[in-house]
Amino acid sequence: MLNKYFRIIVGTFVLLSVVLTVYVNSNWMWFTVFIGVNLIQSAFTKWCLLETILSKVFKIK
Repeated sequence: MLNKYFRIIVGTFVLLSVVLTVYVNSNWMWFTVFIGVNLIQSAFTKWCLLETILSKVFKIK
C-alpha cells in the first residue's frame, strides 16, 4: 500500500512541476531535479523523507 501511494505522489509532483515549468516559470524545473535527486539518493541510502512521512500517516513501521 505504501509503495502505491508513494508512486502516485511522486508522479503527481513530477507532472505538476512540468506543467508549472511550461505555464508559469522555467525555474520550476528545479523542483523536478530535486525529486530526481531524492529518488537517486534514496536508492543508495535506503532512506526517503516521503516514505517516512507516509509511514507515520498510515502508522506503518
